[in-house]
Amino acid sequence: MASPTPIKIDFVSDVVCPWCAVGLKSLEQALAKLGDDVTVELHFQPFELNPQMAPEGEDIIEHIAHKYGSSPAQIEQNREVIRERGAALGFTFNMDKRNRIVNTFDAHRLLHWAALEGRQAELKQALLAAYFTDGRDVSSRDVLVDVAASVGLDATEARRVLDEDRYAQDVRAQEQFYQSQGIRAVPSVIINDRYLVQGGQPPEVFEQTLRQVAAEG
Repeated sequence: MASPTPIKIDFVSDVVCPWCAVGLKSLEQALAKLGDDVTVELHFQPFELNPQMAPEGEDIIEHIAHKYGSSPAQIEQNREVIRERGAALGFTFNMDKRNRIVNTFDAHRLLHWAALEGRQAELKQALLAAYFTDGRDVSSRDVLVDVAASVGLDATEARRVLDEDRYAQDVRAQEQFYQSQGIRAVPSVIINDRYLVQGGQPPEVFEQTLRQVAAEG
C-alpha cells in the first residue's frame, strides 16, 4: 500500500469574507474524498478585506454599495447566491443577522496564536460561524475571547494576546508577503507553494487539483 502524499496548503482569507467560508467548506469536502491518499498540513494565512476599516465598522449594505457600486437589488441577489452555495455545503449564512462589516486585525492575531496552540483550524471555523451564522461582532475582543474559549483555547491567555498586541508584526509580515506574491483577492488557496486555486470554488475543483498534486508526488 502506497504511503500518503504530504500536501501543504496555505489558505489565505479573511473571517468576514463569505466566499472564504464557501471555499473552506469546499476544500474540506475535497480533502474528505481524498481520504488516506494524502496527509495535509493546513495553514490559515491573514488577509484583510478592509485593512483601513474603523474600529466601529460600517453598515454592510452601505459598504458594499460604496466599494463595488452594487444596487440594493444586486446586493440581495448576491446574498441569495452565497446563502444557497453555503447551504449546499452545510454552512449557514444568516444574512439578516449580519449588518456590519468590521475590522479583523485582532481576529488574525488570535488565529496566529491559535496556530501555535494547535487549534487554528477550529478557531477559523468558529469565527466564520460566529460572524456569518450568529451575526456576532468579530472585532470585539470580548467576542473573540469567547469564541476562542469555545474551541478549547485558554480564555485568559487569549485576552492577554489581544490586550498586549501580540503577533501584530507577524500578521503584518504575513499579509505583506502574500500581497507581494500578487494575492489581491480571497480566498486564495496555495498548494505546495506552487498551485493556486482562487475563489469559492466547488469541491470538485479542489479535489481535481489536489489529486493532480498528489499524483506528482
